[in-house]
Amino acid sequence: MLLVSETVDLADCLQDFIKWPTILPRVKLFTTLNINMKKLLLLLLIVPCLAVAQPKQRPGVTYDAVITRVIDGDTVAFQAPFLPAPLKPELSIRVFGVDTPEKGFRAQCASEAQRGEAASAFTKAAVAQASQRQVVLMDWDKYGGRVLGDVLLNGQSLRQMLIANGFAREYYGEAKTSWCN
Repeated sequence: MLLVSETVDLADCLQDFIKWPTILPRVKLFTTLNINMKKLLLLLLIVPCLAVAQPKQRPGVTYDAVITRVIDGDTVAFQAPFLPAPLKPELSIRVFGVDTPEKGFRAQCASEAQRGEAASAFTKAAVAQASQRQVVLMDWDKYGGRVLGDVLLNGQSLRQMLIANGFAREYYGEAKTSWCN
């Protein structure tokens, strides 16, 4: 079964489907058009494969932002003065495609809590050192209270920085791997 979170290579996807025309009975439905059945089936099968083989990164819209606070390693809050009253003029953005360890009472063990605090400290330092701060808004998260996206600090992706420095793992909604091992 193909999950949305899996990386799919177009060649791998097509490899299984190329065998279909040899298994199907040779029926000449298109004799007047003289279309080769293999080519037709291949064409019909390429379209779904292209849809599945899309990159995991979502398109987004980039805005300059005033980051007001770091909530944890992969979530920051930024000013949102465009929100109507009585809503608080602030939104939280969760960095799409990563999972950082939880901190405090959400952590499953002391090791995860320490790693969570370290991830938060890294994000706070990165935000504080940046002279240019932008947010890339992609979508609402599954709970509707936060925005999914990325934070660009001096043009560099916070997502990439967290992964490169060992503070986060790639995560696209599948079952999470424990940080307690």
